[in-house]
Amino acid sequence: MSSMLLISCLMAEPERDAEDLLAPDESPSCSSLTTKELQQNWSAVKKRERPVRLLFEIPSSRVIHHVLSKHVVYQIVVMRSGSFDSHRVSVERRYSDFCRFHQRLLEELDEELEEAVLPRKLLSGNFCPEVISKRRLALQDYLAKLYATRCVRHSPRFPEFFTEQEQQRAHGLLRAGQFQPAVETLQTVLGVQERLLPWQHPTLMVPTLSALAVCYRDLEEPERAFAAAQRALPPTRRYGLQRYRAALLDLLVDLGYQLGRPVAQLQEELTVLRDAERGEVSPCSLKELVVREFT
Repeated sequence: MSSMLLISCLMAEPERDAEDLLAPDESPSCSSLTTKELQQNWSAVKKRERPVRLLFEIPSSRVIHHVLSKHVVYQIVVMRSGSFDSHRVSVERRYSDFCRFHQRLLEELDEELEEAVLPRKLLSGNFCPEVISKRRLALQDYLAKLYATRCVRHSPRFPEFFTEQEQQRAHGLLRAGQFQPAVETLQTVLGVQERLLPWQHPTLMVPTLSALAVCYRDLEEPERAFAAAQRALPPTRRYGLQRYRAALLDLLVDLGYQLGRPVAQLQEELTVLRDAERGEVSPCSLKELVVREFT
């Protein structure tokens, strides 16, 4: 039996008749369709309505040795089902990370966590292979039960557990000018956030995409920098993240000229935004904003 635990979070609407799921302009009468065509239409409808689920798995662990100490880290894989998802995104966490995470959740949600029990701390035997294996499965079950709890699923604490360490590491690398390893870490963060997005606020990805845009620009990859900034812009407009919005627009205009893209509308939007905020907000470049994150 597979050790993977499946956590269902149905995104589809309530079931409806097949003909109700067809758009007005694609609703031929039943009499005009053969049985085979009706079956094909119904199959296509079910495929479109396939629910999205998240899979959490802790398939492995390893012992990290230091000069005077050692500890175990557990690999957590996050995948989406219900659609083709061949890319497995994973992060590593210690048992102590789970403990801090659980404590934060208790402070926020206490009574909602009755079903999610964190494996107890052991005074000895922590590095025994059998103990590590049992704890790995117990932690996997813990994540499954957490995610099955709606208020936990929607809490900002949940994505923080999967991304905070990597974000801090990436921004440290960025500040040190190590842009390529920063990009690799940020792509892991983005991969996790993309899978959590159906149940998290869209602004979650803005700092990550902004940091990627900065890194790609300094790596002299303007196309990728433009694409990342362009993807981050819509949620800043919709949710009023003005400081990010102006900085992203400024970067997009500059890169747009470099790439020969049409930038007149972006330039006009930036001018209007800056005129409206003149004297209220000090203009910062996107790189300055990104460098200040997670300090």
